[in-house]
Amino acid sequence: MMKPKILVVISLLIQALQMNAQTQQKDFVKGADVGFLTGQERRGQKFYDVKGRERDCLELLKTDYQLSAIRMRVWVNPFGGTNDKNELLAMAKRAKALGMDLMVDFHYSDSWADPGKQPIPQAWRGHTFEQMKQDLRTHTIDVLSLLKENDIEPRWVQVGNETTNGLLWDMGHIEKNPQQYAGFIRAGYDAVKEVFPQAIVIIHLDKGHRQDIYDWNLDIVLKYGGKFDMVGMSLYPYWARDGHPELKADDIISDCIKNIRYVSQKYGCDVMIVETGYEVDEQQPEIMEEGRRQLTRVIREARNETNGHCRGVFYWEPQCLPGGYKLGAFNSKGAPTVIMDGFVETK
Repeated sequence: MMKPKILVVISLLIQALQMNAQTQQKDFVKGADVGFLTGQERRGQKFYDVKGRERDCLELLKTDYQLSAIRMRVWVNPFGGTNDKNELLAMAKRAKALGMDLMVDFHYSDSWADPGKQPIPQAWRGHTFEQMKQDLRTHTIDVLSLLKENDIEPRWVQVGNETTNGLLWDMGHIEKNPQQYAGFIRAGYDAVKEVFPQAIVIIHLDKGHRQDIYDWNLDIVLKYGGKFDMVGMSLYPYWARDGHPELKADDIISDCIKNIRYVSQKYGCDVMIVETGYEVDEQQPEIMEEGRRQLTRVIREARNETNGHCRGVFYWEPQCLPGGYKLGAFNSKGAPTVIMDGFVETK
């Protein structure tokens, strides 16, 4: 029989664990990438709530759908200034005024960077590996210093966007130059910490349902000296099934939740779903209802079935209208569809 003193200690430990789990659940973040919003507003797009009242989009996302954070991508020297540091700053100020947290997503490109393309910025081309590490470092510090000068502190910073196959190709291609890929990740990590020591640095990969991808990529990063605080995942059942109709959305979600538990345990870090999205089809309401169901499930299980290690879920560009992007969550009139209800159904 256990001694009373031991039983007391065990009881206190259990209570501490329960309190920690409750605290983590309360800190679970629901957010959205809104990188297109500035351009939409510039073109005169208006946004409305489900009752038809015109609303500020960020305020609508926060007040009606409980979103507490935004994610903004930033490019190096983009054509026309789209997604540059000044656009980031303007949106960050709006988010701060609403009490919303900020995630900065460095693409380290002049345009889109993802698993199929990671183009080197024009101004960095022809540079050596050491020069390009310095380029990356200088750009990271420059952007973050602008935020700091304006009293804005990002809570999270992504060092690269969906770097499943590396970044800054071919210099940092994961198969061709794995050590240099890890070197770029480390250079970004160190640059972020120099400006914002408390910021959570995220390494972001796609296909959150594929454990093998995370084993392969993250092992390489750590083997060659890379660092990260958190792992970001993209989860898109729609795109995962594209070309693979045999896959089922619910199985993809289940595999992602399982992978979150696996990654957090193996690498000793928290995880976040930094991108997700579901199809809008105004001609088929049942498709949007299915999207609501899937999003509801993702948020509920990410919060409750990952041992407290999934720290949140971000929707990618929910305010997009279906004519431009099929996985937004608003209708053609600029109002939320039923998909957005997934954010408030989290019990």
